[in-house]
Amino acid sequence: MKLPAGFRNRIAAVFFACLVVVTAIAVVWTMRHGWAVYKLRRGVGDTWFYSADGRPWFRMDEQRRDVSLNEIAPDLQHAVVAVEDHRFYHHFGIDPLGTTRAVYRDVRGGGLAEGGSTLTQQLARTLFLSNKKTFGRKLQEAVLALLLEQELTKQQILELYLNRVYLSGGVYGVETMSRNLFGHNASAVSLPEAALIAGLIQAPSALSPWSNLDGALDRSHVVLQRMREEGYITPAQEQAALKARLRIRPYPNATQAQWGYAKEFLRQQFRDRFGGDHPPDWQVKTTFVPELQDAAEHAVADWTRRFGNPDLQVALVAIDPATGDVLAMVGGRDFRESQYNRAWRSRRQPGSAFKPFLYAVALSNGYSPVSVLTGLDSIKPQGPDEWAPRNAGGESADALTLRAALLESNNRAATLLQEKVGTRPVLRLASDVGLRDLPDVPSLSLGTGVVTPLELTAAYAVFPNGGLSVQPRGITRVLDADGAVAYSNPVQGQRVVSEQVAFQMVSMLEDVVGRGTGTAARTTYGIRFPIGGKTGTTDDFKDAWFVGFSSSVVTGVWVGLDQPATIGREAYGARYALPVWSEFMKAAARRRPPAAFEEPDGLEEVQLCSVSYLKPVQECPAYTEYFKQGDDIPTRLCPIHQGTVKQQIRRAVQGFFSSLGRKLKGIFR
Repeated sequence: MKLPAGFRNRIAAVFFACLVVVTAIAVVWTMRHGWAVYKLRRGVGDTWFYSADGRPWFRMDEQRRDVSLNEIAPDLQHAVVAVEDHRFYHHFGIDPLGTTRAVYRDVRGGGLAEGGSTLTQQLARTLFLSNKKTFGRKLQEAVLALLLEQELTKQQILELYLNRVYLSGGVYGVETMSRNLFGHNASAVSLPEAALIAGLIQAPSALSPWSNLDGALDRSHVVLQRMREEGYITPAQEQAALKARLRIRPYPNATQAQWGYAKEFLRQQFRDRFGGDHPPDWQVKTTFVPELQDAAEHAVADWTRRFGNPDLQVALVAIDPATGDVLAMVGGRDFRESQYNRAWRSRRQPGSAFKPFLYAVALSNGYSPVSVLTGLDSIKPQGPDEWAPRNAGGESADALTLRAALLESNNRAATLLQEKVGTRPVLRLASDVGLRDLPDVPSLSLGTGVVTPLELTAAYAVFPNGGLSVQPRGITRVLDADGAVAYSNPVQGQRVVSEQVAFQMVSMLEDVVGRGTGTAARTTYGIRFPIGGKTGTTDDFKDAWFVGFSSSVVTGVWVGLDQPATIGREAYGARYALPVWSEFMKAAARRRPPAAFEEPDGLEEVQLCSVSYLKPVQECPAYTEYFKQGDDIPTRLCPIHQGTVKQQIRRAVQGFFSSLGRKLKGIFR
């Protein structure tokens, strides 16, 4: 069927317009990157990380030492060219033979491999692109390689490559790797040492000499073979190098130990987004506050001096409850001894520090802070008790209000409450606040799942921020060399509990530090501003936690051994984690002054006795309880304390009718 002439003209016009737009985009992209390539004549910059206040904080690669090509041993230059791109000096940035071979493998394999890239293409990817495997990225890589070859000499390209290539262990560039591995400059490496370094380029993580020396040596033998085949060395030199015994230095202690865990966390966040390579002159905007990071480091250092066990580790995370912004992070007792970041990698049981999420579910489903749980004597005890029995006879109470059960971290009450509200709603709320993949078991309320300190701390933000879940973030934006936004990470959150429930939980968690398991925060460590929080202790005292908040900061602290084992006798969260938390929070209050927690609309304030949780009489120690719509408000008078004559008469009448009601209930049962 023949299309009308007018319709054909419209199709042609649309096609032409699309062609113009695509051409314009391509021209602009090429011109912009052409200018960036031209600027490489002046050398390569680095990716800079900026603190929350916008000040430059640290470079992506603080260890890198750029050297000129004549300061790199010829054997090392030849080794890299032989194994990575043996036609380097003969192609124009793209190797048609290598590209054809790679395309053939891709078609046969049904995927996209990384093979076929020349050294120039690899440099283009390192400086300007991510490691994302797409045909579009490969096309950009090819264009950039042509631009590099047009603007720079082969010697300049090789020099840039050898200074920027990633070689494992967080090390970029052959000069730094030579110093770390062998203790001397790249100009002094021997032939077998050169082959070892060149071999790492293929798979830096898998072939790291510090974790897989045998694999690195096997790869170096391949490099020596390629050098012989390309005529860089003789068979006799190859055999001598194969027999050489290399002495590898131990993994170097971090030279930049200050803020080490925070820096490596941010660098890894960047690598996860953009790959192992990093382009020059990019800016990474972070959420970290250097003053708070210093305070966190000092708190951990003081704790380390107090607890002499060198195997005992500690992690601290501080978060803005309103945004989820990570303000500070320490992932261990000493970054120089261990770079493993326990704050966001270590998954441990939270123990009783998980209980607030159970109580939030209960408050969202018909309970009030003074709803009474009865029949606790029938519940089998589980886990370590963090509170001594308060009864005169030493026995545990058979009935407790939710507020009393939480402030004394009563395990029987938590087990019974989970039975009543159901496990699924607790799992649902936990998932909503970022605690996922927890087990559907009766002991869930006692913290038998596993979480990271970062996850648990971010989850606690739901209480002081009024019921919103937040996603922890360390990076807000990444800007490329032209100032364009390469990555944006806006605040993410959603309502998961009501404002009223969140405030009731804040009030109950304030009680934990006011007269419960966390009282040392006030009595011993002298915190005077409004705070709430919860201790956590796991079976056999393997983990100690304290997670708490002011209106402006949520902080979580974990203490334990890397291989779970008993920390010590009575290693409660209040003894091991709370001291670090308290010291940091006092310092943080100077940088981010806390305010009183803001009560939302929809709550009714009622004075109750803080012992009986009933209406107070004259001599009761009273406190303010908060009730949301639908909560049962106690009407009985406290039977424990002395009241006025009028109150005593009223109490007697209440007691008579209450007794009568129970008898009648028994008759008609």
